[in-house]
Amino acid sequence: MKIAVVGKGGSGKTTTSAVLARTFARHGHDTLALDCDSNPNLGISLGIGEEATEALVSVRDAVDAGEEQHATSMDDLVSRFGVDAPDGVRLAVVTAIQNPEPDCP
Repeated sequence: MKIAVVGKGGSGKTTTSAVLARTFARHGHDTLALDCDSNPNLGISLGIGEEATEALVSVRDAVDAGEEQHATSMDDLVSRFGVDAPDGVRLAVVTAIQNPEPDCP
């Protein structure tokens, strides 16, 4: 299952995403949360803290600047750029997914 949460700024997208991700993970579902926001705060909402969230943003910025290699697959993205959040959620901060493979979110 793939779920995207979209809407106007300030409408509660990040909070809703965090609640959904943690709820699915608590019920035993493999859960990957991708924060694609230009001002990513999903890590804070998931409970990994401000410092860890900022580290993920720095990695994303390094990829965007060409200082770090893009992920070549979804597994590569999750293993290289993902971190474990509470309740079994895996989180990655991304800008865009170009040339997605089949089964890519």
